[in-house]
Amino acid sequence: MNAEIKISNKVFLSGTVFSKPKFSHELYGEGFYEFILEVPRLSEQKDYIPVTISERLMGNDLTEGEKISFYGQFRSFNKLVADKSKLMLTVFVRDFAQGEEGGNPNIAELTGYVCKAPMYRTTPFNREICDVLLAVNRAYDKSDYIPCIAWGRNARFVKDIAVGQKLSVSGRIQSREYNKRLDNGDMETRTAYELSINKIFMEEDSRE
Repeated sequence: MNAEIKISNKVFLSGTVFSKPKFSHELYGEGFYEFILEVPRLSEQKDYIPVTISERLMGNDLTEGEKISFYGQFRSFNKLVADKSKLMLTVFVRDFAQGEEGGNPNIAELTGYVCKAPMYRTTPFNREICDVLLAVNRAYDKSDYIPCIAWGRNARFVKDIAVGQKLSVSGRIQSREYNKRLDNGDMETRTAYELSINKIFMEEDSRE
């Protein structure tokens, strides 16, 4: 089961430490720290991805501007913000790596279950997009809820998939800014994190 869970949530990132690690929380006597990793895209744009690392693995403090590569998992957790539960996303570091994997600094592979109806739409430029929320199993009967976004042909493929369907997806983790209208009418710029799908496969569910 543990081996299956490791296979169902795999991330490789290579980039530059953008913010100095800050203490996040302690679990079973071990401290965990958070920082932002700047990861280049194939274009001139960059993604700014939240990362969580244990003090044991981090060792000496990571410094801003330091280049690192690591393997990990894309995880979610709920945080109380203004008396509301908000889904937070982070990449949890499992082990450091040497250099880039095949020249690609941002690789994510997930296998999980569609846990809400996909949301299909088109942009003003007629580009097809579909949002999918995957529940990915984790050890100790936990699950990570990972927002995924599909484009074009993949968006058409996934838009009618039923809740509960098992999917395997691969792509990259991206950060995206958007404007949110608040209750008082003001606009606030926020950042969304999601897996941008490159490949997608329907899987048979082996659960009894």
